[in-house]
Amino acid sequence: MQRSVQAEQQGVTESEYGDLTRFRESDRFTPRERAALAWTEAIALDASLADDALWAELHRQFSEPELVELGFFIALTLGQQRWIKTLALDHGEVLGDQLTGIARTARPNPLLER
Repeated sequence: MQRSVQAEQQGVTESEYGDLTRFRESDRFTPRERAALAWTEAIALDASLADDALWAELHRQFSEPELVELGFFIALTLGQQRWIKTLALDHGEVLGDQLTGIARTARPNPLLER
C-alpha cells in the first residue's frame, strides 16, 4: 500500500493504513467513511460490488452532488496512479511535497527519452 507524504504530515499512522484494508470490520471509520471506502473498492477493484445495497448506503450518507464529486475524485486518483505506473515511476520518486517534479534520485525513464 502506498503512503502519502501529506497524510504522514497530518499524523496518519501505520495502524490507520492497516485498517483501510479491513475497513468494514474496523471501528476507526464512521458509516459515511465506510460507504466512501466501499464505493472506492467498487470503482477501483470490482464494479459488481456496486449493488443495490451499496447504492442505498451511499444515498443515505451522501447527496447526489457529493456522490458525483467523490466518484470523480476516486476515478481521477485511480487514473493518475495507473498513468504514473506507465511512466515506470516507483513510489517515492515523485516529490510528495511539491506540485510537480520527479525526485533527483529517480532513474532515467527510456519511455520519456524517445
